[in-house]
Formats: sequence, structure tokens, C-alpha cells
Amino acid sequence: MTQLSRRGLLTGAVGVGSAALLGSQWSRLIGADIPGRYDNSLSIAILGTNQDAAARKSLVDAFNAQHPDIPVRLQAVQAADWADFFAKILTMVAAGTPPDVCVVATEGAQLFAERLAEPLDAYIQRDAAEVKNYFEDVHPSLIEAFMYKGSLYQMPIDFNAANIYLNTAAMERAGVAYPAADWTHEDFLAMARRMKRASGTGFIPFYWTNRLWGGVVPWLYANDTSFLTEKKASGGQWLWQQFYPGQEDAYSGGYLWEGSNASDPRVAESFEFLRAVVEEGLGTSPAQGGGNELVGQFSGGSIGMTPAGGYWVQGLSEAGLAPEDYDVAYFPKGRSQRHQFGAAGYAILKTSKRKDEAWEWVKFCTSLEGMKLAFTKPDTTPTRRSMCDEALYAGKGPAHWKVFYDTLDQHPCAPIPAPPQQAAVETALIKNVLGAVTGSAAVLPGALERLDADLTRALES
Repeated sequence: MTQLSRRGLLTGAVGVGSAALLGSQWSRLIGADIPGRYDNSLSIAILGTNQDAAARKSLVDAFNAQHPDIPVRLQAVQAADWADFFAKILTMVAAGTPPDVCVVATEGAQLFAERLAEPLDAYIQRDAAEVKNYFEDVHPSLIEAFMYKGSLYQMPIDFNAANIYLNTAAMERAGVAYPAADWTHEDFLAMARRMKRASGTGFIPFYWTNRLWGGVVPWLYANDTSFLTEKKASGGQWLWQQFYPGQEDAYSGGYLWEGSNASDPRVAESFEFLRAVVEEGLGTSPAQGGGNELVGQFSGGSIGMTPAGGYWVQGLSEAGLAPEDYDVAYFPKGRSQRHQFGAAGYAILKTSKRKDEAWEWVKFCTSLEGMKLAFTKPDTTPTRRSMCDEALYAGKGPAHWKVFYDTLDQHPCAPIPAPPQQAAVETALIKNVLGAVTGSAAVLPGALERLDADLTRALES
């Protein structure tokens, strides 16, 4: 059976808890001293600060206008990243204080589906007429990403594909034009080389981060491979036949990533491509973390290209960039032009005693009214196609803002590989990427052998 993510952290929390119950600090540890923690409100856990929770007041007020009998309490959980957030939710579960509903990104979708979340199948089938408009407005690839072994566990509300952001000043200096929709790896190299020749010291044509989203994975997908094996589960026809008639044969009961694929020659090709990019000085050594410092560097003109999604538009605007200062394009083509994406939605926890009320929250938050209240600025890409319009990007978005949603329509797309053991898998990947792309070509085979071994152990945990 799959172990819970961050096993050591969780085990430690349980072990300490048995002793701390006898001490005066246990109430503080589990938050029992927080007003309203044990009231009858529907508890919604989000990744963020109290300010982030306060910003959702209009969403809660609108929900309560429709459901005055369902009090809601937004619980902001501060965390460094999604993995840290999930670890804190797991600790809350172990402490007996789980939320009723939790925002879950692709990185944790299968962990929650396997261990913590309630399937939505019965609710969706019962209220099919009410949710029909949602599915008509959302690309089926986003839905499939939250299917697990034939059941749907979340209705995604936002997503981001890994597209390529372009600094237009760097392009103008280099005399290069906006790339064609089907531009290739060779076109990417040619653009990077011209940017490098035309720019001074301190400039880097391509910047990337060492993480699951936007790191090596989009290059693997574009080379028609991945670092994990991939297959599709059976089932899910109840949903595809109901809401996507005529497309049911194209979609499945969800993705399964059950083995290492690091020994695939195409994986080696992708790593060698990135290693050569770094060696030639066209790209950075991959930076650890989420790349928040990128906004300042990109807006300052020291970066030519970088992978990012629609979530970056608001940040660049706040950093002072005008729409004409940058643009966005599809990821360059290799053997394929398959794109990766990550998404997020609300999961109802199995432990909740308010599942029916929780479902009402999920339905409202995926309605057009709810999503318009939640997404008022371009700091992510709404899953509803109708919301990705000129009004959302007016005065802030790049010329080719349609790329953000059109990626799903114009190219094959899949979620980042995130099995239930995602935390251990991502750790194994990050651990081995740096050595694989910063050494000589001779050390690459050994680095990939270590990656293969580490991934195999992670998937067996």
C-alpha cells in the first residue's frame, strides 16, 4: 500500500501527539485555541495567508447568499510549496482536525484520491443538469487529469500549461521574430544563440528551474517521452458519455504512473539537449525552487526566454512590464509538441461529516458566478474557456494571450507526472537533474542510472 507523502513528518507528528495530549501545548499544536476551529462551519483549507483568505470574502458571501444554512470558514495554510501544504494537511488529518474541503493541485491529486478524498461520481450523476454547463465550458484533458482509476475526485478550477515567455526587447536586439506555432528545438537554439550574441554580460537566453512543473518535464513531453512510465486506467465512461459525447474513446479513467522510464533513450536525448544548452551558455543551470525571483530578472531584461504559464501575467504587470514588453508562445516541438500542465480544484475529504454541504461549495465554486468571483485578475488560467477572454487580459496580457488556453486545443496535453508517491518522486528527480545537465556528456549515463534507481525506490515506498 502506498505510504503517505512526507512519511517521516507525519509519523513524527503522530508520535509527538500522543505525549503532547498530556501537555498544555496540544491545543495550540492542533489549533483548538483558534476561535471557530470546532464550530459547525464548513472548513475550507487553502494554500496561502490570512490575506488570501480575506480576498475570497466575496466568494463566501455569494455562496452564503444561496446557502444561508451553510456557514463557511476559510482556513489559510501557509506553506513553501504544494508538497509542504499537503504535508501540513496530512498532519491535520493525523491530529484529528482535518478540513472538510481542501484545494489540491495536480501534484497531490492522486495522493488525495487514493487516501483522503471522496469521489464525486455520485454527486455529479445526481446533479448532472446543474453541472452540465461546467463540463461544456472546460476542456476534457483537464477533467481527465483528476480522474483516478475511473472516478473523478476534483472539478478543476484553474490550470497552467508550460508555455515559453519571450522578452521582446531581447528579441528586437537579436533581430528575431515571434516564433511559428510549430517552431522546433532547432529554432529555439537559433533564437537563443542570436539573443546571446546581441546581448551583453549578465544576460542569459534561457532560464529554467529544477522542479516537476516547468523543469525538465516539458522537454521530455516534447520528445514524446517522460521520466515515468505512463498508461491510462479503464473506466470513466459514465462521465465521458454524459458530458463529452463523441469524444469518449479519446479519454480514460485517469493516468497511471507506476514505473521509472529513466532508461528510455529519448529521456537521455532530452537530458543531453539541456546539458548542451547549459554547456554552451545558452541556458542557466536549473535553479532550485519555484522561480519567484524570475519575475524581477525577466522584467529587468536579463532573461530572454523561460517556461511559465498564465499565472505570470499579473506578476509581470505589477513588476512594471507593459503588454508589449513580452509575449508568450507554445513550447518548441521535438518529436511531438505535447505540452504539460498543472491544475487545481477542491477535494472533499472522506473524513468530512458535511459532505453534502461540501458538494454544494464545490458546485458553486465551479459555477460561472463562483469562478468569476474567484478569478478577477490574470494570476492563473481559469479552466472555463469562456473566461479566458480579452477582458481578463486587457491592459496586462501579451499579444498572444490566447496561447494560454489554446495550448489545450492545438496540441496534445497531459498533466505533470504525479503518482500517489509524488513527493518522493519529485525529490528523486530534482536530486539527479543538476548533475545530469551540468557535467560532461560522459557523466550523463551514470546520472540517469541513479535517477532510475531513485525513482524505482520512490515508487515502491
